[in-house]
Amino acid sequence: MSEKFTVARLTKENEHFEILVKPQKALDYRNGKISGITEVLAAEIIFSDANKGTKVSEEAMHKAFGTTDPLKIADLILKKGTLQLTTEQRRKMVEDKRRQIIDFISRQAVDPKTNLPHPPLRIENAMEQIRYPIDPYKPVEEQAKDIVKLLRPILPLKIEQVTVAVKIPSQYSARAYGTVKTLGTIKREEWRGDGSWYGEIELPAGSYASLLNKLGDATKGNGEAKIIS
Repeated sequence: MSEKFTVARLTKENEHFEILVKPQKALDYRNGKISGITEVLAAEIIFSDANKGTKVSEEAMHKAFGTTDPLKIADLILKKGTLQLTTEQRRKMVEDKRRQIIDFISRQAVDPKTNLPHPPLRIENAMEQIRYPIDPYKPVEEQAKDIVKLLRPILPLKIEQVTVAVKIPSQYSARAYGTVKTLGTIKREEWRGDGSWYGEIELPAGSYASLLNKLGDATKGNGEAKIIS
């Protein structure tokens, strides 16, 4: 298949349904960046084999989708089926996923000797040695856990959760609370009579430094945070 057009496909009721699409438009549609299905399609035709130009019968379409409307069927194929990526799309998706994994490990894991996170560049260099095949569709967390196991012989890593007690003075509580609650899971919280806020937040050990920095920015250095477990 030429990279000018590519194929999206879905198997349903033991039938193969394919559409011929514009590669980048199809990816944008699937990711919710555009909403017009007609922008995506090279032709408003449902194929059983797009490469051979073999069309699906109306009977097969109706049996599988309850409609013969090619636009409605194409929408389902794009949202629920598989999209054949171009070489450049796949390269970019793999690189984006790799960056997300590096960021995840940097935030979640610490060096057991120092209890500090490893810099992203150190993690990236270590990943080069293990040559883990990044899957652009597989969740970041799932791949990161596999990668951490492979990295441990060459890079000491420890993933653990910590609970942090946070105190925010009343004059900063409304604004700083919005920042703090995005950094972990609030296990306990209390709005006190003077308008200040106290909370206990569970978060990855590697994110503790980030919490300190963001809390400091949001409270002009007047907030307090301490690891309690």
